[in-house]
Amino acid sequence: MAKTPFTIGRQADNDLVLRDTRASRRHARIVEDDGAYVIEDLASKHGVTVNGEPVVRRVLRPGDVIRFGFEDSDELTFAIETPELGRLLETLPASGAAVPAAAQNLIKLRAVLEVARALQSSLSIDDVLAAVVDAALTITGSERGFLLLKEGEELGIRVARDAGGMSLPKDALQVPTRLIHRALHERRELLSMNFDSLAVGQGPDASVANLELRSVVTVPLVRVRTSDPGETMTTSLNETVGLIYLDSRRGAADLSSGNRELLQSLAIEASTILENARLLEQERARQALEEELRIARLIQQSLLPDRLPTSGWFRAAGSSIASRQVGGDYFDVIQIGPEAFSAVVADVSGKGVSSALLAALLQGAALRSARAPAEIEEMFTQLNRFLLERTQGEKYATLFYAVIGANGDLDWVNAAHCPPILVRRTGGVELLEATGLPVGLLESAAYEVRRERLEPGDKLVVYTDGLTEARNAHGQFFETARLLRLLRQQAQASCAALHALLLEELGAFTGGAPQDDDVTLLVVEYRPEEL
Repeated sequence: MAKTPFTIGRQADNDLVLRDTRASRRHARIVEDDGAYVIEDLASKHGVTVNGEPVVRRVLRPGDVIRFGFEDSDELTFAIETPELGRLLETLPASGAAVPAAAQNLIKLRAVLEVARALQSSLSIDDVLAAVVDAALTITGSERGFLLLKEGEELGIRVARDAGGMSLPKDALQVPTRLIHRALHERRELLSMNFDSLAVGQGPDASVANLELRSVVTVPLVRVRTSDPGETMTTSLNETVGLIYLDSRRGAADLSSGNRELLQSLAIEASTILENARLLEQERARQALEEELRIARLIQQSLLPDRLPTSGWFRAAGSSIASRQVGGDYFDVIQIGPEAFSAVVADVSGKGVSSALLAALLQGAALRSARAPAEIEEMFTQLNRFLLERTQGEKYATLFYAVIGANGDLDWVNAAHCPPILVRRTGGVELLEATGLPVGLLESAAYEVRRERLEPGDKLVVYTDGLTEARNAHGQFFETARLLRLLRQQAQASCAALHALLLEELGAFTGGAPQDDDVTLLVVEYRPEEL
């Protein structure tokens, strides 16, 4: 360890910075005590564990696994460099100096160890890739090394180093990347490629000769697939992600068989690092999307009515159960006067945030709560035109809107929504079929307002297709026929009891199987007098 105390935490001035918001600013430190290394918890919020056990202060032993209070935290494995090997490596000259042949293998060993150290200690991919390039320079005896990655159809320089371990400007390469790119595509082996055969001729590519390079080594980086821990598999020849380019003006590179194997191992290591970084980026993007969808679901749920009337001549019970995605369902009940309530249920086509936003827009439009049949028809016509102008027919919604009066009049429009079910207290059921097209689909759509007469104890059941199309573990649908049978059997139940019963039956049918669509259900009841 370079220094003690060695501090660990979220704050930038720690020796090891934990890039996790759950970590404390000063989480822990490692100190040297009587020849041993000891880890100490600095009163952190989540604590420190060693090999899964919470600790406040503990002597570390090689192989101990340190975490910072939560299962998926950063993980450190404590190791002590063998003193004899460390002293031996320190006595070796730099790779550019003249050394006996016997010492060359130890120099290369040191380079490979530096890669291993970088893999264990660095949080930066660029640091690890720089260590890979440094090791490749040491193994081959080259003067300069570049690691290039594919950026679309082009190659971009990610790391540029010299044999002394110093960074180089990216324009130091000078060799046209299109030439390297061509060599990359025309190779015949998975982990080697011939550059020299392409460095002759006339035109821009001939400028390579002007650089007076005596040695050029290029090692492709191929896409790898990791399956089981410790197992790495290369993919096809053409699936390259970049290459390591090495050159020198002073002499030929050392490409003996042992060095070729080391270079190939480094190439696979670099390819694995890049693949893991790609997978990590994908996982972070997935988690970010999931978090956005979670917030969107919460916002969507907050737009639903938090209280519905449970007494008086008009009563209602409703819910919207979100699926794994953000959907386009919504329902609402609004009192539009002492003698009337409006009820609306909508289902926007598709899934995702765009559907949820359109559902919120429809909810705002429905707050107008048109009451008279002419007002209802005009509201639908304007809503249809408004959505069509903004979505060009790519997004539309099915919509059911009803006005229930204290006198028992039910005025309604069904814009291609699942037919709501009028449940008579006597046990009869009637389907309120579509009276128009979905809103936002066609400019010429017309919306007919119809009227029914409610009797005391009658109920109206409005739902989205997520209810009837809910599946169980065997792939069977809940179906409209099952819903109608339940409604006939429970025709005299209150709206609250009927709503609860339908959700209970749905849960028993699906058995907790995840659903692809939201399930929205609204039951309203006409009760002008106690029954």
